[in-house]
Amino acid sequence: MKTYVYPLKGKIQNYAWGGNSFIPQLLDFSAEENTPYAEYWMGAHDKAPSVLSTQNGETNLNDFIQTDANTILGDVIAKRFDNKLPFLFKVLDVKQMLSIQVHPTKEEAVKGFARENEEGIPLSASHRNYKDDNHKPEIMVALTDFWLLHGFRNEQSLREILEIYDVFKPLIPVFESGNYKALYQYVMEMPQEEVDTMLQPLIDHLLPLYEAGKLEKHSPNYWAAKAAVEMSQGNHLDRGIFSIYFYNLVKAKKGEAVFQDAGIPHAYLEGVNMELMANSDNVLRGGLTPKHVDVPELLKHVTFEAVTPNLLEGENISDYERVYKSPAPDFELSRITLPSASTYKSVEKHAAEIIIAIEGDVTVKTDTDEFKIEKGEAFFASADAAYSIDADQESLLFRATAPLN
Repeated sequence: MKTYVYPLKGKIQNYAWGGNSFIPQLLDFSAEENTPYAEYWMGAHDKAPSVLSTQNGETNLNDFIQTDANTILGDVIAKRFDNKLPFLFKVLDVKQMLSIQVHPTKEEAVKGFARENEEGIPLSASHRNYKDDNHKPEIMVALTDFWLLHGFRNEQSLREILEIYDVFKPLIPVFESGNYKALYQYVMEMPQEEVDTMLQPLIDHLLPLYEAGKLEKHSPNYWAAKAAVEMSQGNHLDRGIFSIYFYNLVKAKKGEAVFQDAGIPHAYLEGVNMELMANSDNVLRGGLTPKHVDVPELLKHVTFEAVTPNLLEGENISDYERVYKSPAPDFELSRITLPSASTYKSVEKHAAEIIIAIEGDVTVKTDTDEFKIEKGEAFFASADAAYSIDADQESLLFRATAPLN
């Protein structure tokens, strides 16, 4: 059976929340002034397919897969995912906090995508919710200290928040019997004038402390003040500030991972990570963003229950590789740490893979070819392709694939 191993180039996304330096430094190019570099996509999503360097020239990965999906993806994955690469691999640099968001289930994504198509909403429209018909479970591994909001606090913790802050005390009766939906729907549907009236005293108290550097990142007060500075429009405060207090505030250290399934409300706040997700761009937003916010659609898909954040450290599957397991059938992420003068060898049976070097330069070898992969560069390996990676210096790589079982 023929296999393929080719260098791969991704696509940069210049979203407003992105940083200015990490991705340019990783990919070794000069950053343009005042330009955010938020995400580096590696995959076959139609919005921004990666480009392979083959013997016959450059070709988009999504087009290449369609030439022989069974061979390139492997029979199991081709059948399971309708001849499409099931995952999208990213580097994220979060400078400003991302939107309060939730992702739909597969079933709801299919229905939402069809509905918006029937309504004639262009795929590129800024007010479109469903960019495709897929779900978007995702896993992230921190490359730096990474701060995020993840799911609702437990009932006791959330009650304490409502009781400690005077501005939130009027919400205590709404959270009667631990009704997460009643509480969240109340603040998310609250008229903007009432949002401003409730939150302004809190923000007036926090801003001098924030500007004086007296707030710590482990407190929601820091992020609430930051949101007021970065996200407020005109004289109005962003209702996403409620979520900063209602959700779990999580710090993932370098090498730690967090999995987020459909229905789990969340928001990235700050840091750099590797992110692997189902091949989708479906995001339902509820605040902390200049992008389209659709509160009714968000509320339809939120899981209204307490979540205990689970920081994953991964499992060693060899001397060099640590895999981050998740329940998602679409993807599997692993971290490959190579000492100087070491060699990593591909496993015999695997689905299509994308591997990127985050630190160090390596040489990729097959039976018929070899090429260098420098820091920030990546390569694609088709199903069951045999290859080795030689590291002349200490190197860190991340590998994206799909589980075969």
